[in-house]
Amino acid sequence: MKATAGIILKSARERELMRAAGAVVHQVLTHMRELAKPGVTTGELNTVAEAMIVEAGGTALFKGVTHPQARDPFPGALCTSVNEELVHGVPGDRKLADGDIISVDCGVLLGGYCGDSATTIPVGTVSPEVNRLLEVTDAALSWAIAEMRPGRMWSEVARGMQRLVEDAKFAVVRDFVGHGIGKEMHEDPKVPNYWSPKQAHMDFELAAGMVLAVEPMVNQGSHEVEYGDDDCWVIVTRDRQAAAHFEHTMAITDDGVDVLTDGRTTSS
Repeated sequence: MKATAGIILKSARERELMRAAGAVVHQVLTHMRELAKPGVTTGELNTVAEAMIVEAGGTALFKGVTHPQARDPFPGALCTSVNEELVHGVPGDRKLADGDIISVDCGVLLGGYCGDSATTIPVGTVSPEVNRLLEVTDAALSWAIAEMRPGRMWSEVARGMQRLVEDAKFAVVRDFVGHGIGKEMHEDPKVPNYWSPKQAHMDFELAAGMVLAVEPMVNQGSHEVEYGDDDCWVIVTRDRQAAAHFEHTMAITDDGVDVLTDGRTTSS
């Protein structure tokens, strides 16, 4: 089924297939929370995650992805972004240290459908301000889940997320947004975490059957970001202060939202 503006609505059967993919993502992220300790490398996390995805019969969505500015395809099953790294951190030999935070983003293709979720994990003991950054970013995602329902314009939800973040004296990233998701990792619509009058043409009405990956990205300092190295994958905060990232894949239902990456095996 198709909605207007190229948004593809998903049937109940398709949503359950996406929930199965989302369950694998949830299992991976849960295990990453257990493994992300001082001394562990981001590459070691990736190796475990990729093995879990393969064992579940899935395919790592991110591995092999290309974009025009990157020299090479993305090599990892995970994006592992540490401290000032916002998204698209490449797994490697970097060792986690006490006080770090690491955003772990995982995508899985299973049964022809995608699941995508992210969480930011404190490593050891983090500073109170960085811990507050994580709490506020997670709260922005929870707020969106509670407020999404058919008939509501996305701009209303985005404004509320932005208000929550900015009231806490943090900044919402403008350059990267959420997205529709289904058979492809990135589908229409684009799903920003903030709002301005300049974006009126991007607004859309939430409708039952939409499946969206909502992913607030929040910086401790300025909202501005840039490429962090010549590989043109990892994105870092311009002021090099910390960044957090949380994400769920969720379906709009007749009366609210069904989160497909929370580990549940059914909608009930």
